[in-house]
Amino acid sequence: MFAWWPQLVDAFNQHAVTPLLQGLGLLEHFGDPRDVAEALIIAAVQVLIIGAIFRPLESLAPAERWSDRRLTRIDRTYTLIMLFGLNPLFAYLVLTPLARLAGVAGGEAQGDAGLLGLLPWLAGYPWLKFALYYLLFDFTYYWMHRAQHWLPWWWALHSLHHSQRQMGCWCNDRGSYVDGLLQSVVLGAFGVVIGVEPDEFALLMFAGELVQCYSHTNVRFGFGRVFERVFVDPKFHRLHHMVVDELRPNLHNCNFGQVLSVWDQLFGTARYGIAPRPTGVLDPMVDIDNERGLVAMQWGAVRRFWGALWSRAGWRPGDVGFGPDYVPYPSGHDRVTGQPPDR
Repeated sequence: MFAWWPQLVDAFNQHAVTPLLQGLGLLEHFGDPRDVAEALIIAAVQVLIIGAIFRPLESLAPAERWSDRRLTRIDRTYTLIMLFGLNPLFAYLVLTPLARLAGVAGGEAQGDAGLLGLLPWLAGYPWLKFALYYLLFDFTYYWMHRAQHWLPWWWALHSLHHSQRQMGCWCNDRGSYVDGLLQSVVLGAFGVVIGVEPDEFALLMFAGELVQCYSHTNVRFGFGRVFERVFVDPKFHRLHHMVVDELRPNLHNCNFGQVLSVWDQLFGTARYGIAPRPTGVLDPMVDIDNERGLVAMQWGAVRRFWGALWSRAGWRPGDVGFGPDYVPYPSGHDRVTGQPPDR
């Protein structure tokens, strides 16, 4: 399907990755070094596009102007760590051997496994097959993302991503690493079950991550009235990150799509035509992430997660805030003060 891609991966592996892993004595611990080479190429391309294209756009046409970009600096660190170390591609590469042992996936020749097992004629139409893979991938992401907001114990982790008051192009990979692990397992398992080959899965991840980085970009323009109904753009996704409106408490529960906005329209979660609003959260126990370094941010998210996981409130679907004991409580006006109602 992409004849040039394997050639690029092979060249980078032969001249860089394999010699480096051999020199470090790690070659036998990384499985196929081509997989490592492929993931690193994808990460490097994404960083280049974010820095050379998306970031300049923020200066040309910002949705909101910041006098101090201090809060955005840590997001660059998050991006580099996530892309070069915690990409969901790695979870897929770990899960694939296990799935093959269980008879779910079928190696290079997928046989009766996955989508090709149901529709074998798709093998002759690689572009159509890839498009169907992506539809299923994006649909999976949409429902996973809704669960991240719906389940208090998962929101305890995912809220770190939403705590950013200055949402910009580096913000996509800002998040809890436990949350990232859960996402990786869900998306990696999806790839295994439907029979996506590693190179195809890499391109699925590349497309999804790149669009997400663009949708987080601090720009005031979108894709226009027609294409915004199909694809997620910065105007659409900025509303997903808006601060809770106390007068319209459900307004922020919208626009969960990753690349395709059609899922939000089909399931009634799409919002359009609202002027840009401040981003972040009102809950002081989450907003404090903005005053912390990377390690402290991760620890704070884990404490919220632990408090939610072992409480009944942590399993009751709905919006929550977190008390000083890190136990969630139903959200409301108390999110402003951080003081939970009587429980």
